[in-house]
Amino acid sequence: MAIVEIRSGKIEGVTDNGVSAFKGIPYAAPPVGDLRWMPPQPVKPWAGVLTTDKFSPTAMQNASMMDGLFGGSPWPASEDCLYLNVWTPGLDNKKRPVMVWLHGGAFVIGSGSQPIYVSDRLARRGDVVVVTVNYRLGALGFLNLKEVTNGAIPATGNEGLLDQIAALEWVRDNIAAFGGNPENVTIFGESAGGMSVGALLGLPRAKGLFHKAIPQSGACHTAATKAQAARASEAVLAASGLSKPDELRNAEAKTFMRAQAQLALNKVPGHTAQEIGGMPFRPAIDGEIMKELPIDAVRKGASKGVPVMTGCTTEEWKLFGAMEKAITGLTEESMPQRLKFTLPGIDPEALLAPYREALPARGEAVTPANLFMAVQTDRIFTTPALRLLEAHAGNGNPAFAYLFDWKSPLMNGVFGACHALELGYVFGTYNLPGADKFSGSGPAADALAAAMMDAWTAFARTGDPGWAPYDPGKRITMGFGAECRLVNDPEPGARQAWEKIPDSLVGSI
Repeated sequence: MAIVEIRSGKIEGVTDNGVSAFKGIPYAAPPVGDLRWMPPQPVKPWAGVLTTDKFSPTAMQNASMMDGLFGGSPWPASEDCLYLNVWTPGLDNKKRPVMVWLHGGAFVIGSGSQPIYVSDRLARRGDVVVVTVNYRLGALGFLNLKEVTNGAIPATGNEGLLDQIAALEWVRDNIAAFGGNPENVTIFGESAGGMSVGALLGLPRAKGLFHKAIPQSGACHTAATKAQAARASEAVLAASGLSKPDELRNAEAKTFMRAQAQLALNKVPGHTAQEIGGMPFRPAIDGEIMKELPIDAVRKGASKGVPVMTGCTTEEWKLFGAMEKAITGLTEESMPQRLKFTLPGIDPEALLAPYREALPARGEAVTPANLFMAVQTDRIFTTPALRLLEAHAGNGNPAFAYLFDWKSPLMNGVFGACHALELGYVFGTYNLPGADKFSGSGPAADALAAAMMDAWTAFARTGDPGWAPYDPGKRITMGFGAECRLVNDPEPGARQAWEKIPDSLVGSI
């Protein structure tokens, strides 16, 4: 039994093997009833001791094929979802570095309680305090209703980001009671979580709430325009059959989950993925919370003084494309046409030329499917990471690059070094029962997990992960894989092919 007193009351957690865990701590009031689509509000204090030994409900979401790979949460989904979890090696005054995790899931799935994010191993090995956060997802967290209701519902489409900021304010105000240092907070996240980290780097409201940042497989290019956000809202209204503000406020949350499912299948007449983006629920340039694309804010110095470490896996898109018939069935004729749709105005052959040379060096066959997936990996993940590194380092800030090329053994290696594969190695959960089938196991896996946990926690502690900073000359990058080694400017041909492609065509699915 471990009891801590925070600003809203006393909480009781569980200590096991030297790490105390507090699960399901409310950091904001339940965003239900009149608070649906409103900015997060303060928690009401409680009397007595609140037991925090079980995870909270997740944010409302639909089931996903990814649940089987990453451990879908066994906890129910609810609008009442604004909770976080804390793991600490000591309830003392040691002022340990604090690492706040923002989960991924395309802003529509996931939670801070997924088994892969259980943080006792990371907290113990690095002597750090780890916090994982739930935030509102999908239509309940990233829907700009202000435009389509003429202000009757003031949601800007960034309420999920405001939840993350509220969680960081909770950390600032309470983490010292858990042995953490509120003046040494690192935010880290992967995929939509990495894109969230990238957004927070550019948001004035988040400034000062964190001191270091690790966006993984996501950076500063993911934001809808106001027009795209409005179109996504119109699509939700069309799919749900709702239009009046009172109808929207009073509808069951499941109504919006059904609408999300229709959008995901591109089955809302008159609302195509090309208009609203392949990821309709994402942060939005609303003119209030987010005034410009985060990478533009970073270029102007918004992230000054915040060390950044960022990177990707080398075969990100294989998670989505390796088993998808629409991708595996591409031909030399159809693949360039698909690229023209994805990258309008870009000459596909000019872009593909360096990949035709690079794939054999990676040990991959030069097939239309592999070429397309390599381009998608760089369009959505690698290029935004590089542009963040260049902008941040170019402003004189510490910036560090990594690449992850360990390959998944699942299904005879068809997924390669795919999206999200590094997660088990960052948290040390790679070898949990079931996870090892996807992540791999054995002495080399053990060494990789140790190297990554040590690098991530060293960066959280000092702002230095253990290798030289990135600069536009050498472009030093740490490779994490079967062996860990430094690489100068990995695959320059592919990098150079993207240099003239505008920000508007990269970063979002």
